[in-house]
Amino acid sequence: MSSSYLPATTDSMVQALEAKEPAEAISILYRILENPSSSPEALRTKEQAITNLSDLLRQEKRAEDLRSLLTQLRPFFSLIPKAKTAKIVRGIIDAVAKIPGTSELQISLCKEMVQWTRAEKRTFLRQRVEARLAALLMENKEYSEALSLLSGLVKEVRRLDDKLLLVDIDLLESKLHFSLRNLPKAKAALTAARTAANAIYVPPAQQGTIDLQSGILHAEEKDYKTAYSYFFEAFEAFNALEDPRAVFSLKYMLLCKIMVSQADDVAGIIASKAGLNYMGPELDAMKAVADAHSKRSLKFFETALNNYKAQLEEDPIVHRHLSSLYDTLLEQNLCRLIEPFSRVEIAHVAELIELPIDHVEKKLSQMILDKKFAGTLDQGAGCLIIFDDPKTDAIFPATLETIANIGKVVDSLYLRSAKIMA
Repeated sequence: MSSSYLPATTDSMVQALEAKEPAEAISILYRILENPSSSPEALRTKEQAITNLSDLLRQEKRAEDLRSLLTQLRPFFSLIPKAKTAKIVRGIIDAVAKIPGTSELQISLCKEMVQWTRAEKRTFLRQRVEARLAALLMENKEYSEALSLLSGLVKEVRRLDDKLLLVDIDLLESKLHFSLRNLPKAKAALTAARTAANAIYVPPAQQGTIDLQSGILHAEEKDYKTAYSYFFEAFEAFNALEDPRAVFSLKYMLLCKIMVSQADDVAGIIASKAGLNYMGPELDAMKAVADAHSKRSLKFFETALNNYKAQLEEDPIVHRHLSSLYDTLLEQNLCRLIEPFSRVEIAHVAELIELPIDHVEKKLSQMILDKKFAGTLDQGAGCLIIFDDPKTDAIFPATLETIANIGKVVDSLYLRSAKIMA
């Protein structure tokens, strides 16, 4: 970075734009920012220079330089309106976020900015940076710190009645409680977000986020039909905005179809005009699971899980539901296989279902305890013994019902005789 500054004029900006190398353009932009002039034209030029510089530093993956730039610009922020300061600060934080592997740096940067905004009494900006910090802490699995930050922030924002920010915070709180497996609080926070959103105009991206979270919570309660409709609304919003979250909304739509045993519809949705725009590993993974479910094949199911580990196992929402689906499919297959037998070797069942013996043995013992069928495991002989279903004798319930009716008659007669005697 050169020590001599350049005039903060349009000509200097053109010079930066015409630079052949990014390093040269960055150097020119830094020199424009060093200009001490505070005339209206110079301030406008510097604002444009900051935008261009943050874009170039992001493209060059110079995250530390972006952090230094934010510190360097603090004297400049005292010369421009607070709304413009907020826009620049959030723009630079967004630029850092687009550089991979900078989560720790983003958290540190947000904490620095929170301290600065407190000292400068910039409440509006501080609240938004704190909301961003809470989101980063949640992504980093630092749930307790994120929750304590959010609980204080939500009270403050409710007092100020900043509904747009309140929607963001309530949504974030819902996601946080969902990550902590506290569904009642996650639903309550989402309801609060919807209530705040109904009172104002909510941007389509924000509405899509609300619908996506609604779908996730309904799916968690096994209400897959309602979840599908919410995921569809989210997909429509994100697709119109070309938001990358559209593919995840579509993926969860397909998951809902599989979970309600409508796996045959998956191929049709993928082949639709909207589906073809998002062809890739995410949709291929769901198609493989749908094919395995249609064929009721555990082997194909496990192959899909192995081939698309990143898309299925590492997505916590899909993984949770597919685990439940896998268990159901495994139980159905085992019940079908052992039905003809009264005594069968566990090794033979494992061979038929093409799964490891210890896996099958563990599942069979679990099914016996859950009373999915009557039987016992003879581990010494390596056999499963299936009992005949005990037939309940109809005479016992009928006898109990008769005795109960006689008891009512006796009670009634006793009450009548007590009235006569009185």
